[in-house]
Amino acid sequence: MYVEGDARERSLDSLRSLVNNEISDLEVEFDLGVRHDDFPSVTIEGDDATVARNVLREEFGEIVPDLEAGETYIGTLDSWDEDGIVLDAGQPVRIPADELGLGPGSPTQIRERYGLVQHLPMQFVYGGGGDADAEEDEPSRLADEERDRLYEWTRGDGRLNVNSATRAEVRATLNRAGHAQDYVTIERLGLLEQSVICTENTDPPGLLASVGQYLPAELRCVVP
Repeated sequence: MYVEGDARERSLDSLRSLVNNEISDLEVEFDLGVRHDDFPSVTIEGDDATVARNVLREEFGEIVPDLEAGETYIGTLDSWDEDGIVLDAGQPVRIPADELGLGPGSPTQIRERYGLVQHLPMQFVYGGGGDADAEEDEPSRLADEERDRLYEWTRGDGRLNVNSATRAEVRATLNRAGHAQDYVTIERLGLLEQSVICTENTDPPGLLASVGQYLPAELRCVVP
């Protein structure tokens, strides 16, 4: 759940609504802040504070100070090159190209094929080290659950993935551009990362071309 720059306030507003939806029935009060590394933090007080923290940890994951080899964590897509991708999990974690497990092609080609927008939350298994430029005894890799999720995207009717926009903003743009009948739903991938699930007869590249001028965001297609 990464926030920075102009998107910060919109991210925090979105997160506030999401957190409230998850724990509104519990006897707690919460406050949002932003850590030194630009990840949001949630401070919780009240009789049900422990339960609320567990609920949020299960729903959104958490940034921990020390990653343990062999454990599964969530990081956000930070950068990519021909050697692999780097996820931000409170520290940079490099996933080598041959540990992506998403079929043939370079990381750039894989990013295009699966519609991976920047800051997309992704599950990974930590190998050790953690520095994006360090040699690791065991390389970090994408988690099996993450690979399955991305493979499933390519088996559906197509998607248009978006970053730097709330779900409400994406929905309003689609409807205003006359595409209310061209999508099934908008799946929340992260705070400002959304996935428009297309109907069977909708062409994702065509949808991108139609709404791109109205949506100042990174847009990537997933074509079955």
